[in-house]
Amino acid sequence: MSYAALDITKKYLITGVAGFIGSNVAKKLLEEDCQVIGVDNVNDYYDPNLKNDRLELLTSYKGFTFIEADISDKSLIMDIFKIHSPNIVVNLAAQAGVRYSIENPDVYIQSNIIGFFNILEACRYCSVDHLVYASSSSVYGSNKKVPFEESDTVDHPESLYAATKKSNELMAQTYSHLYKIPTTGLRFFTVYGPMGRPDMAYYGFTQKYFAGESIKIFNNGDFNNDLYRDFTYIDDIIEGIKRILSNAPTSAVPHKVYNIGNNKPEKLMVFIETLEKCLSKSLGREVVFKKVFEPIKPGDVPATYASTDLLQQAVGFKPQTSIEEGLQKFTDWYVQYYNAK
Repeated sequence: MSYAALDITKKYLITGVAGFIGSNVAKKLLEEDCQVIGVDNVNDYYDPNLKNDRLELLTSYKGFTFIEADISDKSLIMDIFKIHSPNIVVNLAAQAGVRYSIENPDVYIQSNIIGFFNILEACRYCSVDHLVYASSSSVYGSNKKVPFEESDTVDHPESLYAATKKSNELMAQTYSHLYKIPTTGLRFFTVYGPMGRPDMAYYGFTQKYFAGESIKIFNNGDFNNDLYRDFTYIDDIIEGIKRILSNAPTSAVPHKVYNIGNNKPEKLMVFIETLEKCLSKSLGREVVFKKVFEPIKPGDVPATYASTDLLQQAVGFKPQTSIEEGLQKFTDWYVQYYNAK
């Protein structure tokens, strides 16, 4: 299936541009000579040095403009839209993390609800061609039917984070209906890869190994009923987003939601064993994590499993990077980046 090329005459505004997915989207667009306005508040939810290093990779491109700003500041966001007049907006700024939402709920309302509302308002008044925004596989909660399909009921979130993402979808649908703004929500499934988020398990496990600490595995040590996750490599996510950006929704269907997942869930223990093998290759010595098994944490769900049929029908793409390939790229990067040898 063919799809349109990116329109390099358009201006692309990316929020959360110092983040894992945001920086990679920006890099892809800049490599194709697009103009990119990047917005991020560079907060300290995790190591800001990593965020600054991602930004540094982008500043070498002449088409990149960076603005340090928080999307929850409505007047500032409106000013940015008025000054730069973006045609396409990719909203990836959000407070991430399921467990953190239990400890610090306020920041999720501030960023994921108020911040997203401000983006919708700016898109409304500045007549953008297309808004693409991050949703999450978390919206499926503890749904038993797998694989998860976009038409499934998602009315029972297991965490405040999931509730904010479901709210984003409803808000976007409303603005699309009222103001004819083409919007596309993307339900990401456990994204991983080089320069990823340190709060994600695979990254944290690697850090713990080099610190000589045990890793905590929240599956009760029950290998027969292990957690399943649909791990999706960053390059697959970016290719999916690029194709979505090249194919705006029609005015007849102004709001769409797509899963972006690997469509091949893995047991958590298999993922950990693969990470050990990949890190062993990167270091040239055997790596075995010290493991401590604990009960499943509140907000966690037993499985995530994406149906990718809708995405494939829309843009002719299905993520397919194996965890062996993806984790090897991550551990090779990690060892080099942190000089872990």
